[in-house]
Amino acid sequence: MEIAIRTIGNSKGIVLPKALLTQAGLEEQSTANIVVENGQIILSKPAKAVRAGWSEAAAAVAAQGDDALLMGEFGNADDAELSW
Repeated sequence: MEIAIRTIGNSKGIVLPKALLTQAGLEEQSTANIVVENGQIILSKPAKAVRAGWSEAAAAVAAQGDDALLMGEFGNADDAELSW
């Protein structure tokens, strides 16, 4: 498939058909990774952010009151000697 390269200001751009984005799993993405390898431009889905959604999940657990300590408070044997 050939695709037109368009001038956009001082840059160039392309419009990717939805079918190609769907095949690559990018149809719902707002960003993509892009690299050049051996003269080819390669788009790929960005890696899922580490710990994505953890904040919302923790807030949901806390809202349900299910965030109590399982083992209670405990410290190390030498904590009494520490000064802050």
